[in-house]
Amino acid sequence: MPVDTEMMALMRGAEPIVTRAAATLVEMQREPRATTRKELRDIVTDADLAAEKIVIDGLRALTPDAAILSEEAGFSGTPTASRWIIDPLDGTVNYAAGLPWFSVSAAYHDGGEALIGLVESPLSGISGRYVRGALATINGVPARVSDTRSLSDAVVSVILTSNFQPDEVRMAAAIVERLGSVVRGVRIVVSGALEMAWIAAGQLDAFVSTRADLVSHAAAMPLVRAANGRVTTIAGVDSQFDDLQKIATNGHIHDELLTLLQEIAL
Repeated sequence: MPVDTEMMALMRGAEPIVTRAAATLVEMQREPRATTRKELRDIVTDADLAAEKIVIDGLRALTPDAAILSEEAGFSGTPTASRWIIDPLDGTVNYAAGLPWFSVSAAYHDGGEALIGLVESPLSGISGRYVRGALATINGVPARVSDTRSLSDAVVSVILTSNFQPDEVRMAAAIVERLGSVVRGVRIVVSGALEMAWIAAGQLDAFVSTRADLVSHAAAMPLVRAANGRVTTIAGVDSQFDDLQKIATNGHIHDELLTLLQEIAL
């Protein structure tokens, strides 16, 4: 496909904004953070809000006509306009505990698909960049999924968060239990954009989220697909950014994983 120079320029304009927000998070993590409870045991920190302000202010200046959907601030702008979908701190619980598994993500969306995606995880060493038809890189190298061909050789991450309802906890636990007897390793990281970027980098083979939020995966989903991976629902339908189910894999093990998940869902 021909390079979309306008979208490339827009991605380059957004890049320092996302990078600055990520650097601010690293700096703020060095000191204890003020936290506020959200849904159930989930939390928001003052660092979430600081990073969100940096990203929203920067993107508004860059694209004043675009709408913005953000984790904490919600939606602003014209509903029919192209929009930025941002998660200023994906992995807040990890972050507040001093763990490195968090990221800043931003996707530019035209209402049908992501045109641009940026994922910045500074302490995990991941910088993902996507421009539709023009660019899909992790740390400046073309994104490429792993060559793992069997679940028995796969490392799979599963989302289990503090805002899950009891039935959702039971489902996630059943998935972990079943995968634990089949795959090489199961991980619970809970930073969806980072985990999908790991798939695009070939470092993780699959990611299972049965209740994904609207903002955490919008920037990383196109990276996985551009790296020759797949992102679907459990039924095997291509997952959209607002679908609750997001099953992402390197593609090679996708059908095998879906069969297993469908057995659990029954």
